[in-house]
Amino acid sequence: MKLSVAIPESALSDDSLKIDKTRKISVLARACSIFKIDTIYVYQDGNNKQDGSLLIMILKYLETPQFLRRRLFPKMNDLKFAGVLQPLKIPSHITPANSKKINSGDVREGIVISIKGKKFVDVGINQLLQFFGTTSIGKRVTVQFKEGYPKLSVKEINKNEVPDYWGYSVKERANLFSLLNEWKGNIIITSRKGKTATKEQISKYTKSEQPTLIVFGSPEKGVHEILGGRIKNIQNAKILNFFPDQATQTVRLEEALLGTLAIINAQRTS
Repeated sequence: MKLSVAIPESALSDDSLKIDKTRKISVLARACSIFKIDTIYVYQDGNNKQDGSLLIMILKYLETPQFLRRRLFPKMNDLKFAGVLQPLKIPSHITPANSKKINSGDVREGIVISIKGKKFVDVGINQLLQFFGTTSIGKRVTVQFKEGYPKLSVKEINKNEVPDYWGYSVKERANLFSLLNEWKGNIIITSRKGKTATKEQISKYTKSEQPTLIVFGSPEKGVHEILGGRIKNIQNAKILNFFPDQATQTVRLEEALLGTLAIINAQRTS
């Protein structure tokens, strides 16, 4: 079961300080990583461009292995409070720097660089490796070792070929309606107006070979308010309430994300 989530660019609107917004993004990224989210879609839902840019930037920053961040992310104001971010510690980040521990078949993230007209890849060890892939210079790349230590030769691979969870991707969409219309697979719209999520309903998704997109609303508007009457035109969508009989007036996005994904994951692994 391949899971993706859709969250609004206004997801940070209930926090006023950038340090608090940064902390929230860290929680969102951790939740998505814990439950192996494939893609995080950030959809536009109003005049929240600044928050949307911050959300996308830090989500991408957190998913990037630490040794690559300085090269891929220049100093900028959006990363002013990067020190409060919690590391994801996903498999693509937990890689030894000691080249002697590298075996054939190991997978690494790296950055392509050029030296005297030849391409090399830096994968976070104490030597550069010759690179014959198609990825451009200065770009991030996923490689697999054809030979381990001491020869250390690599080939470029697609992230989808990696057997372990290798992180999420982040994509921006102009609006939620177009994202849902373009989606090829199942859709779960989270809403307190939906039917209570049951084991039987969730199992239909966990057993499906089609990808599933889980949609979340904003702090100010639920998905019903964002889509309006167009919600009836969404195909293959189910509106579910994962927090029936809630005692709080609202469920914050970070709470909704963790709770919903935990419930689905429990059903997926049962």
